[in-house]
Amino acid sequence: MTTMTPVVLNKDSMIIAREQDVVPFRNRVKEHAVRIGMSLLNQTKLITGASELVRNMLKYGKGGIGMIEILSKGRDNGIRLIFADNGPGIPDIQKAMTDGFTTGKSMGLGLPGTKRLMNEFDIKSEVGKGTTITVIKWKNG
Repeated sequence: MTTMTPVVLNKDSMIIAREQDVVPFRNRVKEHAVRIGMSLLNQTKLITGASELVRNMLKYGKGGIGMIEILSKGRDNGIRLIFADNGPGIPDIQKAMTDGFTTGKSMGLGLPGTKRLMNEFDIKSEVGKGTTITVIKWKNG
């Protein structure tokens, strides 16, 4: 069985450089989710995850780029969010994905919590080069 590759219908991106960029980015994510008819529950999950990842990018990666893409895969539509920074990278992704692990003063639920909110979650990181996190929330997922 072959899996269908999603087609990007619309792209939007925003430089995230300071705390004041969080709300406009969240608003853009919501606009795209509303545009595809995503339920309020899935919008909430998507926006919660986006908020967590954009704040992590600011805190640990010193900012970066947030990208929003509307996807279509067969009859399903969704939103893909990509967060890319040039920060210090994550030395141990497996540890970072463990509930309760933190290098800051948080509860350590950000990355694993966001993964649970999304349908798809991918993280790539290289120490000294940065981190890219890609998440997808399907309209009906």
